[in-house]
Amino acid sequence: MIAVLCLDDREGMLFHERRQSRDRKVTEKILELAEGSRLWIHPFSQPLFAKCAAGNLTVDERFLEEAEEGEYCFVENQGLGAWENRLEKIVIFRWNRHYPADFYLDICLERWKKTGEEEFAGYSHEKITREVYEK
Repeated sequence: MIAVLCLDDREGMLFHERRQSRDRKVTEKILELAEGSRLWIHPFSQPLFAKCAAGNLTVDERFLEEAEEGEYCFVENQGLGAWENRLEKIVIFRWNRHYPADFYLDICLERWKKTGEEEFAGYSHEKITREVYEK
């Protein structure tokens, strides 16, 4: 499976069980990435995709268990440590900011090889960086 995450500069994901930020350009980019494949999300993430007409979107509380090889999982409120051996790739959208956080990415990216990076202007963020990591 391919994990897709949004992180701040300190690997933060959530603060008081709420996402740190959101940007509709990131949502569009996630849908583009997963085009031609299945995109799995947790019900927590469903509001981000509510206005999208994506036929490949699957909402399931057990999305990390159900995703198969080559399928995308947008992860906001789950740890990935237990699933690291199943991950083929990690795509990170960085907010390039320090937000308050109390839930962090639980895998060490130093064990992964960065294979791509792209900066783009978001809707609400001047600069967002997309990073791609592979084993």
